[in-house]
Amino acid sequence: MAELTLTINGRNYGISCEDGQEQRVIDLGHYVDAKMKDIVKAGAATSESHLLVLTALMLSDETFDLRDQLTQSGAAPASASESSKQDELVIAQAIDHLADRIDSIASRVAKA
Repeated sequence: MAELTLTINGRNYGISCEDGQEQRVIDLGHYVDAKMKDIVKAGAATSESHLLVLTALMLSDETFDLRDQLTQSGAAPASASESSKQDELVIAQAIDHLADRIDSIASRVAKA
């Protein structure tokens, strides 16, 4: 397992990924960071936990749109290939990590 640090919204996050997937995870982190910055610029988030939820919703919306486009075009789902399964695993691990962070932040906000 490879270990790397992603900086998203000015915070560092330690991430584990499969060896050889480091650049993919870094690219995903940059993408998530860019989406967060878009939301911050728009002034749509009222707190960090709200920002994380809005970002997750935005990325989920993009995923659903792409899945719908694939279905409408009759193309095979990306998960049919082995490399896509590895990509899905890396994405799932990153989402799990972000979900843990959202839970942690939400707990802190609830205590405040």
